[in-house]
Amino acid sequence: MLIIGITGGSGSGKTTVVKKVMSSFSREEVTIISQDSYYKDNSHISLEERADINFDHPESIEFDLLVEHMKLLHAGKAIEEPVYDYITSTRQKQTIRVEPNHVIIVEGILLFSDKRVRDLCDMKLFVDAEPDDRLIRIIERDMRERGRTAHQVIERYALVKEMHVQFIEPTKRFADIIIPQGGENQVAIDVVVATIQQKLLQEASR
Repeated sequence: MLIIGITGGSGSGKTTVVKKVMSSFSREEVTIISQDSYYKDNSHISLEERADINFDHPESIEFDLLVEHMKLLHAGKAIEEPVYDYITSTRQKQTIRVEPNHVIIVEGILLFSDKRVRDLCDMKLFVDAEPDDRLIRIIERDMRERGRTAHQVIERYALVKEMHVQFIEPTKRFADIIIPQGGENQVAIDVVVATIQQKLLQEASR
């Protein structure tokens, strides 16, 4: 089994990289799980307190569960991936059944901040982008998916930037491949696709 970890700052283009890689494969060939699904449930605190949650800090992630699920998939067992609601900052009751495959992609901004996750990844990618480009993508995404206004996103960006410098940028040193320009870097995407194709061919020939 090949486990590929893809990380990078918020708005760096990780999702675009994953989509472009997956355009060459089906979900029956490659399994994808997202760190975002493993944000801790905050239903026990008030709406006002939830508004102040720092989603860019490693403590916001239930890494124990993510690591457990990565190990289960590696062992060939299906998992029940959590479903997280960004609007309410809570974990939903329903889950998504995820089946194992010969190749698994795990993506998220804080992945490599946990050594256990790094150790489980056979290939580690860091998607890099200029801060201004990331800010534009963050504004567009948070307004579209998380119900925030542009003003709210910009106000919060100082914290996002601080967390990036403290927890995300330093993990670049753990990467096997750094992908500048995110989803626009077709050469890097082709390398990842070729690696996955080689793994699938090896498994098919067994």
